[in-house]
Amino acid sequence: MSPPDIIALRQYLGEGPKDRSISDARHSVSLTGIIQRSCLTGRSCDLSGRSVLLATSGQLLSALAMIELDGVARRVLLCPPDLDWDRLQVLLEQAEIDTIVTDRPLHDAGKYIRIGIDLPERRDEGWKVDRATEWLMLTSGTSGLPKIVRHSLDGLAGAIIAEGPARYRNATWATFYDIRRYGGLQIFLRALIGGGSMVLSEPGEAIAAYVARLRAGGVTHVSGTPSHWRKLLMSGAAANFSPRYVRLSGEIADQAVLDGLARAFPQASIGHAYASTEAGVGFSVDDGREGFPAHLIGRNRDGVEMKVVDGSLRIRSLRTARAYVGAEAPPLADAEGYVDTGDMVELRGERYHFVGRRGGIINIGGLKVHPEEVEAVINRHASVQMSRARSRRSPITGAIVVADVILADGTDRERHETIRAEILSQCKDYLAVWKVPAMIRFVELLDVTAAGKLARSDA
Repeated sequence: MSPPDIIALRQYLGEGPKDRSISDARHSVSLTGIIQRSCLTGRSCDLSGRSVLLATSGQLLSALAMIELDGVARRVLLCPPDLDWDRLQVLLEQAEIDTIVTDRPLHDAGKYIRIGIDLPERRDEGWKVDRATEWLMLTSGTSGLPKIVRHSLDGLAGAIIAEGPARYRNATWATFYDIRRYGGLQIFLRALIGGGSMVLSEPGEAIAAYVARLRAGGVTHVSGTPSHWRKLLMSGAAANFSPRYVRLSGEIADQAVLDGLARAFPQASIGHAYASTEAGVGFSVDDGREGFPAHLIGRNRDGVEMKVVDGSLRIRSLRTARAYVGAEAPPLADAEGYVDTGDMVELRGERYHFVGRRGGIINIGGLKVHPEEVEAVINRHASVQMSRARSRRSPITGAIVVADVILADGTDRERHETIRAEILSQCKDYLAVWKVPAMIRFVELLDVTAAGKLARSDA
């Protein structure tokens, strides 16, 4: 059965310029190659109606396989490269996976289908769409086993269709995300549906090396988390890079990083979007300011409605995921269809500001501290490139706030104590007394998770 509202990826391949391509550091596959050849060694017909785990070593193979499997497989679970095999086995059972598509060594040849970049000639004729494939993605799983979230392709592409796919025709896209995660998948779909090309990153690739490829590939539109962008600004690679479109998502975009990007890319459109694996794309803000206008709450904007309950942002729309997957999976939305994002917001004047994650609160003698709120203040200092606020155990209050700070390159070590005093003074001016860091430590680097977010742990 092929419902009339299916948005099949392949229907967009014939649109846009004919020199479109998808590339990584080693290969570039043209539009013609995608249409005429198969990365599944001619076996896509074997996957009709199957539940597939897509587990490849690189993003390019995943991109090509997604195009082929959409409308053919019953469901496709996108596997990020950092997931270990033991955890994966549990998820395969939850998602009722019966086939694995991979370029990795085969553990059980009867269950696996080999995928290859050599793109042999297609054995079937034309493209055939049999069904609306379910797209399964994993949450970050920072506190345990990831949850599996089920999306439809029309929901994933909802924001793209709403703003008009042709808006970014001829763009060349890139993202610091992996396209097997929600943020990266959104950029892949924008490139494919909008008639553009895409340059993919490599696992473990240094930011400077990736940016050099983006320049060489003529990339015009780039997306990443604020942590990705801070690392780019610290790397010095921004000097000879001139994208027209810069977007942030996945973490709180504070004013410091937005202003830093505006200085680095004065000709670019710079904005930040709100989206999550469960809630889908909520909105984007393009005015250069942190937070979002209060008038977005309570309105139906292209089918998206938002409200704030006990400080937490909730979203209801056709773009949200359909459900969690698994026999004992909890409900994804409440009785009214709203997804509780767990992102806490605070109304300041006519604008809502993100203050942090509900699950990331530091408890200081019964008083709450959002680490992101502390970081936003620290990052305002002109000598600060990046910071992380965290808790440290205290025998008196149970915990205290401490901060790890990366200073701008070239900062004189003799000024460290002065800068430390200035940061503390700034925190005292803008934060309640229990939120002010008891200790500030200058460090060379801060860990970032595989999803591109600042790694957080308590000591």
